[in-house]
Amino acid sequence: MKRIILFTALAVNILACGPSKTVTDSYKVMKGYWTLTDITYDRSGRFNITLFDEASANCFKGSSWRFIPNNNTGRNTIEGAECSSGERHFIFTVQEIDKETGLYDFMLKPTNAKGKSDDNRGIRLRLAQLDDQTMRWQQTVSVEGQPFTISMNFIKNE
Repeated sequence: MKRIILFTALAVNILACGPSKTVTDSYKVMKGYWTLTDITYDRSGRFNITLFDEASANCFKGSSWRFIPNNNTGRNTIEGAECSSGERHFIFTVQEIDKETGLYDFMLKPTNAKGKSDDNRGIRLRLAQLDDQTMRWQQTVSVEGQPFTISMNFIKNE
């Protein structure tokens, strides 16, 4: 009897610490191939933005992305004459930050092909919108002491 009670308590504890159903569903929706179609800013003007400490925002427009949720890995491919073209690897996680609003944080950590990070740094983004066909990430940075929001819009490839 003690074993049953102990096992039940352990199972409840493990399930309570796991990701919410909403986060689990998000991983299922993200699975697959996506294209980064557009990058917008919360104010008008011309900006020289470097995304993910890698390349200009213009290089990322049209980039291909693949998300593999069962091991939280993925890769993206950048192409372009003025860009450092090629395939990049990353690890990602989705964390629900507010159950009332349904807002999520999304952590993207660049790695090598074997899943190892050179500097163990990641980029925190807001997973602002996600459905079966579209996804939007937002990153807020500081420009001249003021918040500046970059939105990255994706469409899912069939």
